Order: sequence, then C-alpha cells, then structure tokens
Amino acid sequence: MAKDVKCEVNNCKFWAEGNRCHADIIYVVSHNGKSAANVKETDCQTFEPSI
Repeated sequence: MAKDVKCEVNNCKFWAEGNRCHADIIYVVSHNGKSAANVKETDCQTFEPSI
C-alpha cells in the first residue's frame, strides 16, 4: 500500500502542502470498464473542489 499519495490538483479539498492527498480513501476508475492500458485511461473519482 502506498505510504503517501501525491496530488498536484491544488483546488481539490483533499490537497495539502507538499502535493499530498489527505483523503481517507482514493477511488480511481477506468474509462474502459475494469481495466486500463495506460494512465490516460483512468480518472480519480476522489476529487472534490475546494471552496
């Protein structure tokens, strides 16, 4: 399991200094069902805009 999760989307409410993600859980999905061939075929569904 990853010790640290990095994120450069600084308008996400889970973003923290040092480009760290402070979400309790990370949810990543594939554009093609249950598998992906590369990073471009995935999305982070954990993102929530900061207010």
